[in-house]
Amino acid sequence: MSSRRSRDSESSRISDDQIIDLVSKLQQLLPEIRTRRSSKASASKVLQETCNYIRSLNRELDDLSDRLSQLLSTVDADSPEAAIIRSLII
Repeated sequence: MSSRRSRDSESSRISDDQIIDLVSKLQQLLPEIRTRRSSKASASKVLQETCNYIRSLNRELDDLSDRLSQLLSTVDADSPEAAIIRSLII
C-alpha cells in the first residue's frame, strides 16, 4: 500500500520546470512586477506580490460594492437604474 501511495505522490508532483513556468505566468499577470525593468524576480517575490495583489483586488471589490450599495440606496427601487445596480452587486 505504501508503494502505491509513493507512486501516486510522485505522479502528482509538479516538476521544477512546471513551477518555473507557473511562476513566470504569474509574474506576467502582476502589474507591480510587470512594470519593473528587471525581467527576473524570485519565485518567493512573485508569490508574495501575487498575495498582495489579490488582497488589493479584494479591497477594491469591497469598496466598489459599498459604493454601489450606497448608490442603490439613493435611487428609486423600481427604476431601471436600480435594476442595473442590483445586477452589478449580485
